[in-house]
Amino acid sequence: MTPSVVVLDYGSGNLASARRALQRTGAEVEVTGNFDAALQADGLVVPGVGAYAACMAGLLQVRGERIIGRRLAGSRPVLGICVGMQILFEHGVEHGVQTEGAGEWPGTVERLQASVVPHMGWNTVTPGTGSTLFAGIDPDTRYYFVHSYAARRWELEVTPPFPEPAVSWSEHGGDAFVAAVENGPLVATQFHPEKSGDAGAELLSRWVRSL
Repeated sequence: MTPSVVVLDYGSGNLASARRALQRTGAEVEVTGNFDAALQADGLVVPGVGAYAACMAGLLQVRGERIIGRRLAGSRPVLGICVGMQILFEHGVEHGVQTEGAGEWPGTVERLQASVVPHMGWNTVTPGTGSTLFAGIDPDTRYYFVHSYAARRWELEVTPPFPEPAVSWSEHGGDAFVAAVENGPLVATQFHPEKSGDAGAELLSRWVRSL
């Protein structure tokens, strides 16, 4: 059976490129902000480009935080990409202004401390322990990043019997940041898999096959 995927349209993100990349995995893809469609799909992709505050405002307008929360409560998969990953954290701080996020993970998204910002281009990722997304992939594989902000700490503490999330890292200018998280049904990447060539296509295919 062909898995269904909704790319959430809340006014932010590379919707067309995300749709094309997901269609190439064999998924049936719809780009929509419709509440019910986003709840019912096998997988939900939350893209995001631009300012944290603007993305959160758009997400709230389509009740996206409720969609994400209800899906996760039912163990239904969600994939966040770039700012779509950042808004899953509690807060984002840009230009001294703090914005409340969706709050699925504790922590704050903040400006990178590297001497050159934004971090734009191809970079490697160090997979977290237990990662299935990166399992068996050459550690020198590079993915496409374009961002000035990131989660620079991981603050979620998990107690047994709940499994530890697989938290993968990258760095730019000596500043380490969270590059991807696999936390049960909630998966997210700071890089753009839809713009990362064959490597990104493999990650999206793995995610779709897990639906």
